[in-house]
Amino acid sequence: MRGRHADAYSIYKRGTRDYINAYDKEQVRSLNGVSKEIGNPSWKRSFLYILVASLASFLYGYHLGVINETLESISNDLHFNGNTMAEGLVVSICLGGGFLGSTFSGLIVDRVGFRRAFQLCALPMIIGSSMSATAKNLSGMLLGRLFVGTGMGLGPTLATLYVTEVSPAYVRGTYGSFTQIATSLGLMSSLLIGFPAKETEGWWRICFWVSAVPAALLALFMEFSPESPHWLFKSANISVGIANFLGSFAALLLMDKLGRKVLLIGSFSGMVVAMGLQAASASSLVSSSNEVYLSVGGMLLFVLAFSVGAGPVPSLLLSEMFMGRIRAKAMSVCLASHWVVNFFVGLLFLRLLEQIGPLVLNTIFATFCLVAVIFVKRNVLETKGKSLQEIKITLLPPE
Repeated sequence: MRGRHADAYSIYKRGTRDYINAYDKEQVRSLNGVSKEIGNPSWKRSFLYILVASLASFLYGYHLGVINETLESISNDLHFNGNTMAEGLVVSICLGGGFLGSTFSGLIVDRVGFRRAFQLCALPMIIGSSMSATAKNLSGMLLGRLFVGTGMGLGPTLATLYVTEVSPAYVRGTYGSFTQIATSLGLMSSLLIGFPAKETEGWWRICFWVSAVPAALLALFMEFSPESPHWLFKSANISVGIANFLGSFAALLLMDKLGRKVLLIGSFSGMVVAMGLQAASASSLVSSSNEVYLSVGGMLLFVLAFSVGAGPVPSLLLSEMFMGRIRAKAMSVCLASHWVVNFFVGLLFLRLLEQIGPLVLNTIFATFCLVAVIFVKRNVLETKGKSLQEIKITLLPPE
C-alpha cells in the first residue's frame, strides 16, 4: 500500500509543519485558546531566546579583546616576557582553535541541534577560561586559549543561524544585528575589565575567571530555550522515514505471529494516541516551547503506528477475504475508493486546518481512528494461518 504510506506521510508532514514553522506563520492564540492567523507574532515571543543566543557572540568578542590589556602581565607572571613568538602564540592559538570550531560547527548543529550545540560551545569556554585563569606556565595558558578558541569558532555560526531561524520575519533584520552588538559589548567589557591588569598583580586571572560566568549562563539558559523549528522539521523528516521503515519491518515480523486483527487494533490505537498528542499540542494548556515536541512526537508515533498495521494489513486482508471469482474486481473497487478518499483528504486538509484549527481537526482524526478500533474488534475476521478455502467457509452465511 505504497499510496497509503505516501498519503499519511505527506498529510501529517504538512500538519506538523504548521506547528514547527510557528515563528514564520502568522499564528497567535485568541482568548478562547483557538489558533487564528491574525497578524505577525509578537516580537516578545523570541526576544529572550535571542538574548540567550547572543551570549555566544558576547563571549566571542570578550575573548578577542581580553588578551589586549592582559598580555604584558601574563608574560611577566608566566616568565616569557620579551619572547615575542610566545606572546604571538598566546594571541593566535585562540584563532587556531576558532578555525577548528568553525569547521565542525555545521556538522555539530546538524547532528545534535542548536540547544546542545550552544552548550557544547559554552563547555570549552568554561574549561579554557578556568585553565587560563589557573595557568602556571606558558603551556597551560596555550592549552586554555586553544579550548576557548574552539568555543569561539562555534559561537558566531550558531548564534547567526539560531537568530535567523527563530526570529519573526518582520524583525529578523533587527534581531540579526543583536549578534554584532553582543560582540561589540563583549569586546568593550574585556577592555574595561582588563584595564587594571597592568597595575594590579594577578588581575589578569580575574579577567579569565569572569568570562566563565556568561559561558555558564549560556549553557544553563539554553536548557530552557526552544530548539530551532527548522532544525526540528528537518530532523523530523529523517525520523519519519526511519519510523516508517521500522513499522513496516515490524509488520513483516508480526503479521503471521500476532495476526492481522491484532495489528490493526494496535495500529489504530496508536494512531488515536498520536492524534491526541497532535491535538494537545494545539491546545491552550501547552506552552509554546513544548507544543513542537508534542506535535513532532505525535507525527512520528502516527507514522510508526500506521506502518505497523493500517498501512500493510488492509490490502492483504481484503485480498484474503474476497472470493476468487470477484477478488480482482472487488480489490480494484476498494483501492479506487481508497484513492478517492485520499484525494479529498489531501485537497481539504489545509483548508480545514485553516477553518477549524488543528485542535478540532486532530480530534476528529482521533475519533475516526477510535471508531476504526471498535469496528475492527467487532467485525473483522482474523485470517492468520487460514487457507483461502477456510476463510471462504468461515464467511459463508449460516444456513
